Amino acid sequence: MTGPSLVVAGGGSGGHIEPALAFADAVRALRPDARVTALGTEKGLDTTLIPARGYPLELIPPVPLPRKPTADLLRLPGKVRSAVGRVREVLAGVGAQAVVGFGGYVALPAYLGARGRVPIVVHEANARAGLANKVGARFADIVAVAVPGSGLPGERVVGMPLRRSITALDRAGLRGQARQFFGLPPQGPVLLVFGGSLGARTLNSAVTAALPELLRAGVAVLHAHGKGGEPAPPAPGYIGVPYIERMDLAYAAADAVLCRAGATTVAEVSAVGLPAVYVPLPHGNGEQSLNARPVVAAGGGVLVDDSDLTGQRVVAELVPLLHDPRRLAEAGAAARSSGHADAADTLARLVLELVGATPEPATQVLPPWRDR
Repeated sequence: MTGPSLVVAGGGSGGHIEPALAFADAVRALRPDARVTALGTEKGLDTTLIPARGYPLELIPPVPLPRKPTADLLRLPGKVRSAVGRVREVLAGVGAQAVVGFGGYVALPAYLGARGRVPIVVHEANARAGLANKVGARFADIVAVAVPGSGLPGERVVGMPLRRSITALDRAGLRGQARQFFGLPPQGPVLLVFGGSLGARTLNSAVTAALPELLRAGVAVLHAHGKGGEPAPPAPGYIGVPYIERMDLAYAAADAVLCRAGATTVAEVSAVGLPAVYVPLPHGNGEQSLNARPVVAAGGGVLVDDSDLTGQRVVAELVPLLHDPRRLAEAGAAARSSGHADAADTLARLVLELVGATPEPATQVLPPWRDR
């Protein structure tokens, strides 16, 4: 018997692609005979990340998204019509049984192309939903969210789908290997600092200012400063790199984190049980602050406004924490308890149930939301 055929739409940025691929991996784990096809465009990271993970990629024309619904959007202008037509060709070609969208400019034509043809599942990563998911949620069969309060109708909180290399990470077991990999001291606390692939100027400046006191306090620093960002001056105990490919090892090497509060960042840091100082982006509609609030409320981190982050604040927040093993353990446990490490599996089960494709008997258990 042919396995289920699903189409995922999460192209553009890593924040959309990664949860889509984590979901796809979970589907394959539950149903090895499943066929998962990804929609994407030639823009962004689609043509790099998706084929590298072993999934077929079908390209559609890019559709720029306005920040708010407009009359043009509702009338389906030429670019949208072209993309929707291409989506329908893909759905028919792969015999799709459902479309699972993760937001962004690929998701909108996917939702419109699937409407009335196959079931639609929407996953929203941020505390405030984007335009594509606001449109898709109006006629979706399932609306799943990473954190509560998205404003989408009928939301089910499942968490953020994450790679198994993160959710199954044995930090304690990998600690020695991870520190050796980065050239960090084998003993003593380590602070991990990162602000995304392009870095974060505020974080970089604050770490540079705090570094002398951090090092005097015996705190080593692993700092991903971004491809265009400035590292701190060289010093024993400080490792500055433009980008970290092995985030699993970075998490294993660290005892605490200083970072932004994007949806994936908050989900990963909390899933691996690391306490964090979250510094939300000062732009946008405030969703980064909202992303971090559940873990902060649980005691797994603190929020610091971008304008308040100084070298002194970094030292004041992190040095006492990093020298208090009990506080570190309690905050780490609180961070882990606030997350949903099984989100990819939960979402995969929801979708497979929706299309009538039962997981293989060895893996078949009810998802958490059905147990309540």
